[in-house]
Amino acid sequence: MLEEDEKTVSTFCPLCVSRCGAKATVENGVFTALAPDPAHPTGRALCIKGKSAPELVAHPKRLVTPLKRTRPKTDPDPGWVPITWDEALSTTATRLLELARAHGPECVVFSAASPSTSAISDAVDWIQRLRRAFGSPNLCVSMELCGWGRYFASMFTYGAPVPGAFMPDLEHAGCILYWGYNPSIARLAHATDTARAVARGAKLIVVDPRQAGFAKKADEWLRVRPGTDNALALSIAGVMIERGWFDRDFVTRWTNGPFLVRSDDGRLLRESDLMAAGDRDKYVAWNEALQQPFVGDAAAFVAAEPGSLALSGEMELPTLSGTVKCRPVFQLLGELCRKHAPRSAETTTGVGADQIERAARLLWESRPVAFYAWSGVEQQSNATQTARAIGILYALTGNIDARGGNVLFASVPRNATDGFNLLPDAQRAKALGLERRPLGASRFEFITTDDLYTAALDGKPYRARGLVGFGANLLLANADTLRGRNALRALDFYVHADLFMNPTAEMADIVLPVASAFETEALGMAFEINAGAASFVQLRAPVVEPRGQARSDTRIIFDLAQHLGLAHHFWDGDIEAAYRYQLEPSGVSLEQLRSEPSGLRVPVETQHQKYARVTNGAPRGFPTPTRKVELYSELLLDHGYAPLPEFVEPLMSPRSRPDLAARFPLILTCAKPLQFCETQHRALPTLRRSAPDPEVELHPDAARDRGIAAGDWVHIETPHGSVRARAKLNRSLDPAVVCGQHGWWQACEEIGAPGYDPFESTGANLNLIIRHDTNDPIGGSVPHRAYLCQVRL
Repeated sequence: MLEEDEKTVSTFCPLCVSRCGAKATVENGVFTALAPDPAHPTGRALCIKGKSAPELVAHPKRLVTPLKRTRPKTDPDPGWVPITWDEALSTTATRLLELARAHGPECVVFSAASPSTSAISDAVDWIQRLRRAFGSPNLCVSMELCGWGRYFASMFTYGAPVPGAFMPDLEHAGCILYWGYNPSIARLAHATDTARAVARGAKLIVVDPRQAGFAKKADEWLRVRPGTDNALALSIAGVMIERGWFDRDFVTRWTNGPFLVRSDDGRLLRESDLMAAGDRDKYVAWNEALQQPFVGDAAAFVAAEPGSLALSGEMELPTLSGTVKCRPVFQLLGELCRKHAPRSAETTTGVGADQIERAARLLWESRPVAFYAWSGVEQQSNATQTARAIGILYALTGNIDARGGNVLFASVPRNATDGFNLLPDAQRAKALGLERRPLGASRFEFITTDDLYTAALDGKPYRARGLVGFGANLLLANADTLRGRNALRALDFYVHADLFMNPTAEMADIVLPVASAFETEALGMAFEINAGAASFVQLRAPVVEPRGQARSDTRIIFDLAQHLGLAHHFWDGDIEAAYRYQLEPSGVSLEQLRSEPSGLRVPVETQHQKYARVTNGAPRGFPTPTRKVELYSELLLDHGYAPLPEFVEPLMSPRSRPDLAARFPLILTCAKPLQFCETQHRALPTLRRSAPDPEVELHPDAARDRGIAAGDWVHIETPHGSVRARAKLNRSLDPAVVCGQHGWWQACEEIGAPGYDPFESTGANLNLIIRHDTNDPIGGSVPHRAYLCQVRL
C-alpha cells in the first residue's frame, strides 16, 4: 500500500505520436518518475524522453508568466517584461482583429509544432478550430516535412492516407516493410509490436541509408542512396510484375490498371471519346476473350469476368477524333518499371540487383504485407512521386485494408472538433502557396514555411502580417533560417505560446507560458497503432499542478477565442462541455473516464476490405476520381505533372549538380536522435548527458580521406554555408553519404553543456545551410534527407 505522501497516476506520454501508456509517480506533490504501463495498449515500453518527463516539468528555465517585448526585433535583447494574462490576451485579440479588419483574416497565419513529435497533439484540433473560426486558411505545421507523403501524397493513389491512417496490422502481417521509418526512434509502440511480429516469424524489409534500429534485424536491409527511393520502389515493382508476383484480381478489379490510355494526349479513354452520347464517367478497357472494348463504370470493372480484361498490349480504337492507339495503364506502369530493372537500379540507388530481387520475392511470398513510410522519404525533392511509387508497389500485393495488411482500424466514434465547416470555401481558396503548388499542402490548408516566408517578405500572393504560434520553433525546425528570421521580423504582430523561450519565440511580440502535458488534462483518442489501441479512450489527468501562471494550449485557445469574440464556437469557454460534445457518439461520459483513469475500451469492430462493401447497389470503391486505386493519376496530369511516378534525380546531388560536385562531393542526409523531440529538450540533464554534442556520422573511409578522427569537431559545408558538429564513425553508411542532426541550439547549464548560436557558422543549426530552392514541385517538401555537402576539419 502506498504511503500518503506518494501516489501513482495513470497517464500516457504525449511527447510523440507513440502516445505510450504510463504510470506517473508523485511524491510529496512532486512528479518524480514516469514508467511504462503494460496494461495500456501502447504501454509496453517507454523511451528516455518519457522517462525524463519529471525534469521537463521541473526545469528552472520554464516560462511561467506572459511576457511582452519592449525593444525592436533587431535588438539582441527583446527587453521582455512580465504582463498579466488579461493584458496578453486582450492585446493579442486587439492586434489580430485590427489586422483582420484592415487586410482580411487570411493575413494572419497560425503555426504549430508537429503533432507527431510533440505534445501539441492534445490541442491541434482546437488550434484548427480557432484558425478557421477566425477566418484564416493558413496553418504552418511543417506538413511538408512530416506527413505530406503518408497523408496527402498518398491520396493521389488511394484517395485516402495510406499509410497515414491505414496502419500496418503488425499482429497478423507475414511481411513488414519499413521505408524511411525507424520506429525505435519515431514510434516506440510500433517498435514493440514489430519485435513481437519478428519473434513469431514475420519477415522484415527495411529501406534506409543507415543500418539503424530494426535495419540491424531485417531479413533485407536496402541501403538506398538518399533521394533515389522512387527508383528503388519502381525496380522492386518491376520485378514483381515481370515474375507475375502481383495480385492480378485486385489490380484488375480495384485499380485503374486495365483502363486504356490514349497515346495522343495521355488521357484515360472514356465512353464519351467513342460516341457523342457517351458517358464521361465510363472508362474503356480491352476484353481479351471477346477481342473488343469493354466499357463501364467503376462497378462494372469489379463485376467483369475474371481474367477477361487486358493488362498489357496495344490496341487501336476508333474515336470521335479518329483512330487512336491505346495501352492499358498497367502496361505503361510496367514500361516505366523496366527503365529501372535491377541492374540499372543498382547503379542509380546503390542497392544490389540481387537484393532487389530478394525483396520482391519476400513481398510476394510472405504476404500479407504491412508497410509504413515516414519522413525519410518525405524530405526529398521528389517526395510526392516517391510516395506514389511506394504506394503503387504496395497495391501490387492486394493487401490494402486486409487482415495483416494496412488497415483502417475502427476507432472510438467521436464528433469532429477541428471546425472544418467554420471556414468558407472562398477563404480556403486564399491559402498561401496554392497558386504555386495547386496540389500541394496548401490545398489542405497546410502551408509550408517557404509559403509563409515568401508572403511575409515579398507579399506574394499577399502579405502575411500576423502569426499565432503554438510551440513551432520554425527557425530551427525548417530550412532557410536567416530568411525565416527576416520574415518573422517583418510581421506586424506575432504571439507565441511555448514551454521554453527559443530562438523563434524571441522574434515574438508576446510570449505565453504553456503548461506541460503532465500538468494538464487532455482527452486521448489517438491510440491508433492496432485494433485494440484504436478502440481505446482515456482522459489524461494532471500529474501535478501547472508551474507559475502557465496554462494548457487548450485553455489558451479557449481563452483567446473569448477575447476574439468567438466564444460561441468554443462552448463559451467551457472545455468540459467541448469534451462532452467530442465524446457524444462514443457513449462514454467524462464521469466514466474520470472513474477509470487508466482508460476504457469502446466495443467497436474493424471491418476489412471496406472498399468492397456494397452501398446503394454498387461497391464503395476508393475515394479517387475513378473510384479505383489510381496507378495512373489524371489529376497530376491535368496540372502538368507525370501521371505515373517517374523518378527524377535529387535536385541537389553530385549527379544532378556536377558543377558543385567537386566542392561538395558528399550526400547529406539527416536523422532524428532518440533523446530529443526535434528541437526541444536539449536542456534536460539526463537527455543531454546521453547526447552531449551535435554529431555528424561518416563512414570511416570518408573520415580517413579527410584526416578526421572520431570525436573531432568538423565543419559541415553546403553551397549555402557551414555549421559544426562532432564526427561519429558509422561503417554502415555508404562512404559518399554523411548523416547530420538538426535542432541544436539549447544549453544545459546544469551539466555545463553549451548552447549554439543558430544564426552563425560557429553554431550547429543544420537547417541554416539548407535552402528552399530545390523543394518538391508538387508538395513543397524540402530535401533535408538528400543534399550536397562537404565535411572537413
